[in-house]
Amino acid sequence: MTIGRASAPDAPSRGAAAGLLVLTALLAALSATVGIGAVGWLAGLAYGLVLTGALVVGARRTGLRRLGAANVVTLSRALLVGGVTALVAYSFQRPAPTAVLVALVGVALALDGVDGQVARRTGSTTALGARFDMEVDAFLILVLSVYVAGPLGWWTVAMGAYRYVFVAASWALPWMSRPLPPRFSRKVVAATQGVVLVVATASVLPTPVNLVVVAAALTSLTWSFVRDTAWLWRTEQAHRAVLATLPLTPVRARPITVATGSRRPTPVPASVSA
Repeated sequence: MTIGRASAPDAPSRGAAAGLLVLTALLAALSATVGIGAVGWLAGLAYGLVLTGALVVGARRTGLRRLGAANVVTLSRALLVGGVTALVAYSFQRPAPTAVLVALVGVALALDGVDGQVARRTGSTTALGARFDMEVDAFLILVLSVYVAGPLGWWTVAMGAYRYVFVAASWALPWMSRPLPPRFSRKVVAATQGVVLVVATASVLPTPVNLVVVAAALTSLTWSFVRDTAWLWRTEQAHRAVLATLPLTPVRARPITVATGSRRPTPVPASVSA
């Protein structure tokens, strides 16, 4: 079967629609086995609609004609996060099944490094794929931080909120949207958040120990964000200093010739002639 050029850009839309169907099936399976209630259904479906809508919009803006293997892996992780979202939402009504919750989170985290490897080996690394992967990770951390807030306190939500506060701040302060230099420590801190939250979710450690471990993880995350913000601010200050040293070159009016019979040409500012 031959696919025309006009239909190619719709491939991400078809992939996103298929993902939404898979998520619906996952929610149905969870509902039939452990139960997610109406709240879980609403949270899971709302997440799925936002996810697929954002993926389609991002693909069209970047001209992505197909999802590719790496993005399919990331989408699979995102669908598991949808199941986690439904379980966490329903946990406000009754205790969530810890084994199922940890299993979904564990598989999602295990696949975290797979999509990047697939993208590099297939030469399909894209800015959209990197952003997709990052946003899935950020939302999973946010959902888990909300879940562990029950036994540990609502201060844990800061672990998941940091990313979104940083993005919101970049809207008001454009210099915060500059690309950051790659740092291995940043990757270690980000990975630590997921591991610590999974341990806290599983409740394998006593509550006092969980408090100390999660607080330490939050402290390292705070340090990472403060360091990155400080680097962005210093870079902005240096950029402003360079601009301040540049000479201000006035825009000179270019004379043009206006025919006036036998009279001498009269210079006219370019702004007037425009």
